[in-house]
Amino acid sequence: MGYEEALDRIDRGISSMKIEFERFFAGGLKLPPEELRQRLQQEFRVLRNANINSAAENFRLGSLEGRYNSINELLNRRLREREEGRPAVVREVRPRYDAESGITLGATPELEAVEALFAGMYRASGNTQVDLDSFHNYLRQQISGIRAKTGCDAVQFRVAVEDGKPRLKAKPIAGG
Repeated sequence: MGYEEALDRIDRGISSMKIEFERFFAGGLKLPPEELRQRLQQEFRVLRNANINSAAENFRLGSLEGRYNSINELLNRRLREREEGRPAVVREVRPRYDAESGITLGATPELEAVEALFAGMYRASGNTQVDLDSFHNYLRQQISGIRAKTGCDAVQFRVAVEDGKPRLKAKPIAGG
């Protein structure tokens, strides 16, 4: 079993779990999709016990686990509210970083921000020729070069689709 395939399966499973729970809360399903949640927990358990040597795969597993836990907590809260008869307040789960809106990076970019840009650039297109570490090094070089040229404090990167292909756009951000 390839770790990348297992991580992709978990990623799809988390999205499916969220959709199925939304269907349940909207009345489209009679029972919550607990079997899907249990399957994801089992897959996380198996991968946590596996010997993953790639830093990128370990990082992605941690990111997926964090995403799963935050969605799972939200779903548990909504189930409790429903059981207690309180009206459910719809809360939108937004990612901390959005590659399409733009992510501002300083001299030392946060790994979560790099992962979001990486996902925006390569996961959607299915490109497997670039790994997260190479992309992180590329971003550091770009930030260093742009900061040296413009004297800016940070650089905002965003992913734009041009001619059907994702492109990374950079914009210097002055400090304030």
